[in-house]
Amino acid sequence: MTSMSRRGLSALPPPPGSPTGVPPTGPESSYRPRGGRTGPFGVLDIGSTKVTCLIGRTESDGRLRALGCGFTRSRGVRAGGITDLDEAERAIRTAVGQAEDMADLRLARVTVNLSCGQPESRLFNVQWPVGGREVVEADVRRVVQEGRARAQSEGRETIHALPLSFAVDVTVGVADPRGHHCEQLSARLHVVDAASMALRNLGAAVERCDLMIGELVSAPFAAGLSALVEDERELGATVVDMGGGTTSLAVFAEGQLLHTAHLPLGGLHVTRDIAGMLSTPLDSAERLKIMYGNAHASPDDEREILPVPLIGEAEHHFAKVPRSTVVGIIKPRLEETFELLRDRLDGAGLGRAGQSRVVLTGGASQLAGARDLAQRVLDRPVRLGRPFGLRGLPEAVSAPGFAVAAGLLAWAAGDGRALHDIDLETERPTGLIHRIVAFFRERL
Repeated sequence: MTSMSRRGLSALPPPPGSPTGVPPTGPESSYRPRGGRTGPFGVLDIGSTKVTCLIGRTESDGRLRALGCGFTRSRGVRAGGITDLDEAERAIRTAVGQAEDMADLRLARVTVNLSCGQPESRLFNVQWPVGGREVVEADVRRVVQEGRARAQSEGRETIHALPLSFAVDVTVGVADPRGHHCEQLSARLHVVDAASMALRNLGAAVERCDLMIGELVSAPFAAGLSALVEDERELGATVVDMGGGTTSLAVFAEGQLLHTAHLPLGGLHVTRDIAGMLSTPLDSAERLKIMYGNAHASPDDEREILPVPLIGEAEHHFAKVPRSTVVGIIKPRLEETFELLRDRLDGAGLGRAGQSRVVLTGGASQLAGARDLAQRVLDRPVRLGRPFGLRGLPEAVSAPGFAVAAGLLAWAAGDGRALHDIDLETERPTGLIHRIVAFFRERL
């Protein structure tokens, strides 16, 4: 761990910008995070293209307010995983330092997004014997821990064990089983896990910045918490977060997260396709993608000629290519991404929930024509989502690319949790004496 100040580094260039998404339907003024945590909270979105830090708190009326924000171009991160600890440390320190300066406070603990370690999503049905007595908090925690134990596999670590529903004996659909009498408590759990070594490297990069990871939260889950309106979460919606190195999805219904999936494809793959096929530097390819890229061809594309710098050539030496060439490179990659997402949704066995409308978030979702192409390939209604319900968020940080960071802040405030007053994400004491002490504390 290093003692270098997080405020001592000059800011790296921000990631390339693009137009913001359309606002979600429904009144933003009615949004309230579901939870009772006041803060302040610090969150960290470590992506392949940018690193974002937000600091916020819950105000007296229940709304979230951003106190500080910072973001910088990502370094040492690929497909959500840490590839260079030193470079990742520099980027994290820069983003956190900017947010701390704006909020005028220092962070010790942060909530971090999970994009690395090939996350997987599974469902488990778990039963716990109660013996006719009243269900207490310890029983709820035990049934969740039993689900964690069943999901445990070598080389992987459980990130979420989220109760979707409880049943007390034959009575199903119980929101909170505490206080009910039954012989057996049952729960349907949604478990998300990831590769342990990738998580250790992520933790090492954060710890080098004098920070502790308080919680890890699945990236598309976080995006859904910030970009979906209440009716979408309840009636059913799929969030597709299109990042630089990965594209991930989260399916919501009945106010809960039902399924997640991740693809190792993102906006950077489109940029690399352009760079490779046109023999142009990556920075130039990114510029071409943002300024002239589109997922749909038009009759004017053949007539519009673009100057393309060539790798290794003098600065004034350009190739001339029609815009249709750039469109012809972008469209197949996006089609492939949406086709893979469609296959994942169709194969998840989610029924009507998997056929629900789609909300696109993430920086790559802002590429012109992406929404229409997604609607055609996925055969579902599609809209572009962005963070909402968060006061004090600068306009530059209100784009779809910041949905994950805003959702992490909502999770830290208590949103998205099944039982707000029980910490189901924290492992219980394992030593004999500690278990005995915890046993009596829960009952006295």
